[in-house]
Amino acid sequence: MNVSYVNPFISSTMNLFKTMMNTVVKASTPCLKKQPFPTYDISAIIGLSGDAQGSVAISFPKLVALKVVSEMVGTKIIVIGPELTDGIGELANIVAGNAKKDLAEYKLSISLPNVIIGKGHMLSAPSGAPSILIPFQSKFGDFALEISLKTK
Repeated sequence: MNVSYVNPFISSTMNLFKTMMNTVVKASTPCLKKQPFPTYDISAIIGLSGDAQGSVAISFPKLVALKVVSEMVGTKIIVIGPELTDGIGELANIVAGNAKKDLAEYKLSISLPNVIIGKGHMLSAPSGAPSILIPFQSKFGDFALEISLKTK
């Protein structure tokens, strides 16, 4: 996977938190995802197709997800339910949509987000595409972005 694919997703994530939640998030060094895979409580994943194929996922521990979506919508959310899953899905949608603009040469289409809930779930990359993991730190807590993209 070309590492230049990763930068638009990192920038998009940082801009999302800055503009929608008025907070700065810090990206740690991207790394190739390998065993043991990190696990999460809630993730949103979006498929990418076009002249490149793959996926992007944003994943959170439960408490971080609740804090992030509460801040985003301006009301306290305390349980996993439709408000939380819709919010996490929208975060992934915004990250993918904004990154897509910077990857125009690949004519990417993005799918609707799928939200996965479950303590300790793991995400795997599409076959033949390595997955890059970008840990983020924020005032809400740590979360991660996973990008898997390969060209035809």
